[in-house]
Amino acid sequence: MAQLIVRNLEDDIVEALKARAAEHGRSAEAEHREILRTALLGPTAGKSLWEWLAAMPDDGHDEDFERLDELPREVEL
Repeated sequence: MAQLIVRNLEDDIVEALKARAAEHGRSAEAEHREILRTALLGPTAGKSLWEWLAAMPDDGHDEDFERLDELPREVEL
């Protein structure tokens, strides 16, 4: 794997990176990798289907997905 060195970063950028890393429970280096991955490849890059589904917000209600017990409607062909 390649290495990337970023020089001459402002102190506030480094502090923001560290704070964001702490929020996500990872190192600054891991957070930096995630930021680059997301920015360049998209938010779902490198994630499994399970991770992608688990990241979806819990919107809607169970009733929205209930199965209708009605008989099928007639279709005109």
